[in-house]
Amino acid sequence: MRSQPGDRRGPLGPVSREPAAGLFERRPQSLVITLLGAYVHPDDRTVWSGGLVRLLGEFGFSEGAARVALARLTRRDLLARVRDGRLVHYRLTARAAALLDEGDRRIFSLGRDVRAARVWTILWHAIPEQRRLERGRLARRLRFLGFGSVQDGVWISPHDREREVAALLEELRLVGHAAVLLGRPASRIDFEAFAARAWNVDELTRRYRAFVIAFGRYATDGRDGLDDREAFLVRTRLVHAFRQFPFLDPGLPDDLVPTHGQRARAVGLFHHLYRSLADAARRHFDAATVPPRPPRPR
Repeated sequence: MRSQPGDRRGPLGPVSREPAAGLFERRPQSLVITLLGAYVHPDDRTVWSGGLVRLLGEFGFSEGAARVALARLTRRDLLARVRDGRLVHYRLTARAAALLDEGDRRIFSLGRDVRAARVWTILWHAIPEQRRLERGRLARRLRFLGFGSVQDGVWISPHDREREVAALLEELRLVGHAAVLLGRPASRIDFEAFAARAWNVDELTRRYRAFVIAFGRYATDGRDGLDDREAFLVRTRLVHAFRQFPFLDPGLPDDLVPTHGQRARAVGLFHHLYRSLADAARRHFDAATVPPRPPRPR
């Protein structure tokens, strides 16, 4: 089955009116990390820049936007530029590999063993205004670890995150501006309202539902209906959309964060399609990133 423009059963294209459109982060830098995380990491190998530009074009990004994204990721020490004759390749840096390792742990464990939290982590910080860049990075990494913000400078997680937070504060050189406490909520006080303040449960449930609607038909239709390029588009969008859930979901049981079964459906769907579309999607990625052969001397 080949998709046609406007075909509601085809893969999610660059300009889509599908429910997943709101789930797909429209930033080429983020998509590059998704691509390399899904099809290169943990292998330490280079990828031809022209192939990455071509693949980004399949998601609607211009060549100029793609090359700017690659340059910015290089400046952020997430990609290393490698020249081979007239060709330019990129490889993941050690920093990017460490971030992807952390991301994989969160993504592939999300929703798999949800249980009542016994130890909670509380982070308090007072970071000076002149270090707002580090403060922004801290906030993003804390959300990815499942933290919720209850007020300015106070973050909570329903898990023991002492090791991860200590390493993060050390990496960002914020140790002198923060304190970390471990404890548990009082059992005599209703904690559900407090959890709702830290995490937007309604938005989380809505996004899980949208994810299931957008990708569910590919689980029922099966792999046979998609060629390699279509499988690549669907699987990449699947990973890119699911990557956002660790920022939103603290990993609490449904009695505290009621998702009405949507989390379980989304998690099962993600793991099923991630595996079933892997071979076809990888073939398309590998074919697109093979550099052109140099001309033969006459």
